[in-house]
Amino acid sequence: MKLNEIRDNEGATKARMRVGRGIGSGKGKTGGRGVKGQKARSGVSIKGFEGGQMPLHRRLPKRGFNNIHAHDLNEVNLGRVQQAVDAGKLDANAAITVDALVKAGIIARARDGVKLLGVGELTSKLSFEVTRASKSAIEAVEKAGGSVTTTFAAGVAHRGAAEGAVASA
Repeated sequence: MKLNEIRDNEGATKARMRVGRGIGSGKGKTGGRGVKGQKARSGVSIKGFEGGQMPLHRRLPKRGFNNIHAHDLNEVNLGRVQQAVDAGKLDANAAITVDALVKAGIIARARDGVKLLGVGELTSKLSFEVTRASKSAIEAVEKAGGSVTTTFAAGVAHRGAAEGAVASA
């Protein structure tokens, strides 16, 4: 087997239909678009148009709103943190901060901070400095002998701090 001998399996690919190439092809003249009209022309996109009837997306009521003050937090489960500690990616003696979680690869980027959730088992004694934490997460960390410090106001300004600006909270 050589690189120039590699082929797809028989029937794995199908040649595309070349439309508008003569009546003998079966898709000639109008190219499968029917006869005349707006949809027979090129460059026409009428998504959601229902022939003059009120379109579905306008018949349904508007619902909810986008909260412009919402915080985009990373969610981190205790089980995932314990895995990173066991793998040696996180130092159990140092405080576990947003930056430490990014360095360990548990979260991709800081966003507006981290919310600690209580899913999974925590066996190491760890001290967390996170934006928010659920009740179950706080109970699990304290049961293992650790501590949780929530820094909500500092977490909101964290995005600027990550880019080199001074975070004032």
